[in-house]
Amino acid sequence: MDYVIERAKPEDAEQFLAYLKQIGGESDNLSFGPEGLPFTVEQEEAFLKSMLTDKNAIFVAKKDGRIIGDCSFTSLSRRFSHRGELGLTVLKEYWHCGIGTALMQKIITFAKESAGAEVISLEVKSDNMRAIALYERFGFERLGTYKKFFKVGDRYFDAELMNLYL
Repeated sequence: MDYVIERAKPEDAEQFLAYLKQIGGESDNLSFGPEGLPFTVEQEEAFLKSMLTDKNAIFVAKKDGRIIGDCSFTSLSRRFSHRGELGLTVLKEYWHCGIGTALMQKIITFAKESAGAEVISLEVKSDNMRAIALYERFGFERLGTYKKFFKVGDRYFDAELMNLYL
């Protein structure tokens, strides 16, 4: 399958917000649902611009110009400046196509080489075994379980806390 991976740009804002609504409706594995995130296009443009640094990044996978996946790295500050947080999503129709793997490779390289990160952290829903397996293939270690991390409707879900030590 042909797709490209590139840094998300402010001009991607409208499409990115629509993408977030779609993926939010496809899975209960995220911190939001089909409502997406409560940002205007202008706010999203400003956010995407703020992520174009050597310490923070959002990479998007695009097929025929359409966003089909994204991966972000957000550096922490002060006494946590050796660390950053990772987020990864892929449209359901493109699961099992290698896009998550390609995005992970890109963001880990960025975190190491550009951001100078020593530790990458993430939280993943405990029953999301495919995502956990992907993270473990990249060397992420489970630190423990955060009970009642997610609440979807009236149901609670646990999350695995995971770190990659670079």
